[in-house]
Amino acid sequence: MDLEIKKDITSNWFKMLQEAIWHTITNLERKDADIKTTVWNRSKKRDEGGGEFRILENGKIFDKVGVNFSKVHGKFPKQFQKNILGAKKNPSFWASGISVVMHMKNPMIPAMHFNTRYICTTQDWFGGGIDVTPSIKDDKEKKEFHKTLKKMCDQHNKKYYTKYKKWCDEYFYLPHRKEPRGIGGIFFDYKKDNFEKDFKFVRDVGITFQFIFEKIIRNKMKKKWTKKHKELQFIKRGRYTEFNLLYDRGTKFGLQTGGNVEGILMSLPPLAKWK
Repeated sequence: MDLEIKKDITSNWFKMLQEAIWHTITNLERKDADIKTTVWNRSKKRDEGGGEFRILENGKIFDKVGVNFSKVHGKFPKQFQKNILGAKKNPSFWASGISVVMHMKNPMIPAMHFNTRYICTTQDWFGGGIDVTPSIKDDKEKKEFHKTLKKMCDQHNKKYYTKYKKWCDEYFYLPHRKEPRGIGGIFFDYKKDNFEKDFKFVRDVGITFQFIFEKIIRNKMKKKWTKKHKELQFIKRGRYTEFNLLYDRGTKFGLQTGGNVEGILMSLPPLAKWK
């Protein structure tokens, strides 16, 4: 398949998924909330693509949720080339993707994160994943979450779940705290063996995330919580912030390739605490 066709169908899918996820979010929220939509360009001087990020804050369900779509191209800075697959000799790149981060008002509902992306240098590949970060332990929810991910992965390859769960556990880890960020999920990168099969898997990851977050929210949106629960949530958000600013590859990639700063840092919670 021609590379330009691959770029078109992947970026179109990410944009459609943004619309679908946003529709579910606003349908769950229903009541008045602060909504901000920003269309941005990577460069003011030349055409290097851009994207759109949508943020909903101060809702009855969401303290803050961001849904970001991007489609950009350009050249990597020289000091960054060596870290990117296929970019060592040629700095040109094209990338598109969607990322979603949810911080909940009710501390009984976990924070949730999802992203999928397609990147082209002299090679082209998919990456992404889903992970969940609870403030309050819930073993039943954890079991159901991983069961859903395994079922989806097994439909594509029986080895995917074990492999991508391990990758997620190792990636979403705070070495300076010696603790995981949350209860894991799946994480994958450099997926480039078979475009059609890989793209089908990436689409299923997005659809599964939409199913998971809506189910978790509906199950817990009316659960009672206390000030003590909220304090635990603020502390956990502090850990979340530490990971995203210190270790997250997506954050580093976006900042080092001239992405929209507000869109990149939409993953940060509105309020967090450290003790």
